[in-house]
Amino acid sequence: MTEKTSTFLVTHAEEESAVLKDVHDGQVHTLSENPGVETDDAVDATVAAEPPMEMTWEVVDIDDQRPLRVHESEEPPTVHERDIAAEQEVGDLERTERAGIGEIHVLSVSAEETETAVSDVLDDEGTLARAARLGVNRVEIRSEDGVVSVRYLP
Repeated sequence: MTEKTSTFLVTHAEEESAVLKDVHDGQVHTLSENPGVETDDAVDATVAAEPPMEMTWEVVDIDDQRPLRVHESEEPPTVHERDIAAEQEVGDLERTERAGIGEIHVLSVSAEETETAVSDVLDDEGTLARAARLGVNRVEIRSEDGVVSVRYLP
């Protein structure tokens, strides 16, 4: 039996089944039974392919499970985030570590594209996958004309 231990993002969950996406390699695993996960959960687990065809998977063990939340904040980017954006060209992204757990991503965009950029980050499955990979629980998006800050927070 093929087993795999990783961090997964729950991309779809129903009462009877669920779909997990490995946040490290992108492999998708369809579960034959839902072990109690919900869409947008991050799950540190071991899964095993079910014989004989190994088309579906079962959860062997769950080490950790946490809901992930992405939201847009009313707060503007910090002075530090605005300073980073001011030094970048439009279209650039800089990643900085936070004290403790998480990261901050600062995107420089044109003022006209700020709202669209925020929407793209909110709707991007990659935002949740990155949060799961970083081991955080929430993603806070702050913006003002020309600056989008994506804060991965515990």
